[in-house]
Amino acid sequence: MIKVSILYPKSDDSAFDLGYYADQHFGLLRERLGAALLDTEIDEVLDGPYHAVGHLMFDSLDDFNGGMSEHGKEIMADIPNYTDTSPVILVSRVLE
Repeated sequence: MIKVSILYPKSDDSAFDLGYYADQHFGLLRERLGAALLDTEIDEVLDGPYHAVGHLMFDSLDDFNGGMSEHGKEIMADIPNYTDTSPVILVSRVLE
């Protein structure tokens, strides 16, 4: 399984709308990525250098890349609707 984690760095002047992220943005992800998107999680960071972390699970890297090549522009264009920070994307293989 492949996990794509999207981390949103926090600074003194950054903003993040968790409600929009959870309701609207993740709805867009589920709609556009369809059955290739196996599961999602959102971590609300209570203490640390990030506002939140989103997790997207796929069977393979090809499933992730295929969905993003088709819908990535639309998905990325939605980011300014909930934050003014640039996300950090981490792609990993889940071992356990």
